[in-house]
Amino acid sequence: MDKQSTTKLIKKKAQEIGFDLVGITPALPHKDLPFFDQWIQQGRDASMTYLQRRRDDRADPRRLLENAKSIICCGMNYYGGEPKSIECDDPERGWISRYAWGDDYHDIVLAKLKELEDFIRQEIDETAELKAYVDTGPILERSYAASAGLGWIGKNTLLINRQQGSYFFIGEILCSLDLAPDTPETDHCGHCQLCIDHCPTDAIAPYELDSNRCIAYLTIEHRGDIATEFHEAIGQHVVGCDICQEVCPWNKAPALSQEPRFKPREGLLHPRLSELAQLDETAFREKFRKSPIKRVKAAGLQRNTAIVQKNQQKPRNAGES
Repeated sequence: MDKQSTTKLIKKKAQEIGFDLVGITPALPHKDLPFFDQWIQQGRDASMTYLQRRRDDRADPRRLLENAKSIICCGMNYYGGEPKSIECDDPERGWISRYAWGDDYHDIVLAKLKELEDFIRQEIDETAELKAYVDTGPILERSYAASAGLGWIGKNTLLINRQQGSYFFIGEILCSLDLAPDTPETDHCGHCQLCIDHCPTDAIAPYELDSNRCIAYLTIEHRGDIATEFHEAIGQHVVGCDICQEVCPWNKAPALSQEPRFKPREGLLHPRLSELAQLDETAFREKFRKSPIKRVKAAGLQRNTAIVQKNQQKPRNAGES
């Protein structure tokens, strides 16, 4: 079977498995690495020091899989059509980022990548060397996905696809097979900067994010107290933030996800703050088992909920006085 036919077969299977996007790019050092290094040197990674580890591995995917020739990049839509955070206004409720409403995407996407790996070994080449990652390995995932034609990296630093918008998870398989590469997508942000204008904490500059100011970072990754200068800007956001996606014109009418496990678990779509505030360590572990929210930890959720409860009270009181 020739390269083109093999590539076409792999893509077809990926779509049958449930991936909405699939593309191929060579397993070579990426041109975005110097920008990533500069971003780290400027301290934009905040306390996420794990991003500084294994720099040499991040520089060349062949250090992760010695005989890698191609990277199979896959995207999976998680948008269900529910209301946006900017459409919700209830002082008794907060907001959890859309990506975290359902089951843990790491497990779902990785299982599908493993299914694709099995297909490649069983139907194409039993000697193929393969290694899959979903947001866990030292690899510039968005950069390679953009090079594979899944979309372009927008001004909000998210991967954007003209049909899927930006509500999709990505994962990749390093592969020893020499597959036909796809053409990278061009940038379609144009003069638009709605994501920059609407960011409550001014965390976004064109094509660059300062994690130190990002609500998603502050409410998910950051440990300890959140600086008071950000409290009011956090608004209703208990876990993560979707604003830079919600205002993006490419997310006006994105395709809908076909994966039921991404549907909101009970109580996570615009959750009641009083219920979140009552969760102790045991209740937190039980409620968020196999959920990406477990990364926030119980203490982080309590911290965030307390901030949001104060925020939700202030506007109402000010308006009534």
